[in-house]
Amino acid sequence: MRHLPSWINRYLAGLRALLVLTVITGVVYPLLVTGVAQALFNGEANGSIVRIHGEDAGSALIGQTFTDAGGNPVKKYFQSRPSAAGYDPMASAASNLGPADIVDVLPVPGASGVRGHGRRSLLSQVCARSKAVGELEGVSGARPYCTPDGVGAVLKVFPATGAPTRAVSVNQPCPATPFITTYQGITVQCGTPGQNYATGRTVTVRGTATALVPPDAVTAGGSGLDPHISPAYAALQAPRVARQRGLPLARVKALIERHTSGRSLGFMGEPAVDVLALNLALDAG
Repeated sequence: MRHLPSWINRYLAGLRALLVLTVITGVVYPLLVTGVAQALFNGEANGSIVRIHGEDAGSALIGQTFTDAGGNPVKKYFQSRPSAAGYDPMASAASNLGPADIVDVLPVPGASGVRGHGRRSLLSQVCARSKAVGELEGVSGARPYCTPDGVGAVLKVFPATGAPTRAVSVNQPCPATPFITTYQGITVQCGTPGQNYATGRTVTVRGTATALVPPDAVTAGGSGLDPHISPAYAALQAPRVARQRGLPLARVKALIERHTSGRSLGFMGEPAVDVLALNLALDAG
């Protein structure tokens, strides 16, 4: 039998290696890992599904919203923290906005894209959420660096250096009344949609407000899937839930305590309240 050229033998050897590795890594290994996971961690491997009366109620690992068809909070339920992914496992992500993101893009009527719809900065998102939570829970939603109407308390001052001659509350579109009247003797103006204020000096105004709404009520988790809230946020919601359900506040607080997990290994992280389990316990009576 005639020997094949050496270059063909090299290609055949490579092809055999490809086929063997494909079977091992693409078939044998996945089946082995899946089998072990199903045998030893069946619940977790299948999504840690929580079932009530034989029906799926959610996952113990993924948060969910407790809102009506219009996106409004259902008042008899504890609310989850905000989610940049809408609690969609296929869209798990953070907003990627950082603490320096404090200036809004004001919507411009008739324009398209970002200019037409505008874009809220991270600071204004936090301010708006705090205001909404405060209104829902019957407490002050005010917090530092936020205006009373729920946007970032940010000025653009002109010129960027030297004595100011103009000051604009850039996150409050006209005809809004600026959150402060004057800045260093200069009358503060409302923001004009479509105007470029990039050359101005950015000034944040802290104000005197003390935040009563916890941080996790106004900031989204890194994954967008966090199923827990802080005990402080749960305690803030407890009076509303008790009132809506006609339950003693002490009973609701006891349920919060029962569904609060401690720090991992006793020292990592912070205590957390499982929102789904808590709401299901309330429904169970």
